[in-house]
Amino acid sequence: MQLIDGKTLAKTVQHSVAADVAQLKQEKNIVPGLAVIIVGDDPASHAYVGMKEKACKNVGFYSMVHKMPETISQSEIIEIIEMMNNNTHIDGILVQLPLPKHIDTDTILEVIDPKKDVDGFHPYNAGRLMTGLESFVACTPLGVMKMFEAYDIDLEGKDVCVVGASNIVGKPMASLLLNANATVTITHIHTKDLKAHTSRADIIIVGVGVPALIKADMVKEGAIVIDIGINRIADGSLVGDVDFKAVAPKCSYITPVPGGVGPMTIAMLLSNTLTSAKQRV
Repeated sequence: MQLIDGKTLAKTVQHSVAADVAQLKQEKNIVPGLAVIIVGDDPASHAYVGMKEKACKNVGFYSMVHKMPETISQSEIIEIIEMMNNNTHIDGILVQLPLPKHIDTDTILEVIDPKKDVDGFHPYNAGRLMTGLESFVACTPLGVMKMFEAYDIDLEGKDVCVVGASNIVGKPMASLLLNANATVTITHIHTKDLKAHTSRADIIIVGVGVPALIKADMVKEGAIVIDIGINRIADGSLVGDVDFKAVAPKCSYITPVPGGVGPMTIAMLLSNTLTSAKQRV
């Protein structure tokens, strides 16, 4: 069993981004800019935004965070996004999810200029990904693909079970895998027999927010398990969606939680923002 060390890999990506940022600034006097919009007081969301701010600073980005009260109107959020769309110093716009219930998330995400959609959530980018065209790709699935690449894991012809069908993880993950010539099964809350699908998979990728959902008897010997889930349990510790202690001995590769996919998500956000900055006219 080998651990896939997302923390170390993310540092490598960030060092590469920082070097490119320095070169971009020297040659074209361009500093990549990222704007983050966060609504409400959700502690987890504020923690994520804090990590993104720190990462931006570490690689030399210009960043701004718009903190908005829970009671803000949808039209006011749209106004801020449109202002960022027109700001030539901003290359990426990120709306921290989830949003309050009175805000239509789909409407908000569609307002973002697809060229600045570094989260890869805009239907324009999602559609291009689905059809195999170049696009901004959702950061978490993109991070998983970089892990496969870094560890020389060949996806062609592999049976992959994606557990979770969200627009921000499961669906783009499946599209990336299909584009890499894997055979993909997507399972979700309405799947009748999850074990029947996971137990025959060469690779399991899970991200649904259910602690220890994937048990040892659901994983075949030698499988590769990618745990995207992150959950805080009663004792305050962070765990994934996989019963790590029981499952790990059966795996050829497995990601830990924390220190697996999480750091790669932020690294890919930086990479996407850098790509956007390089496309400035």
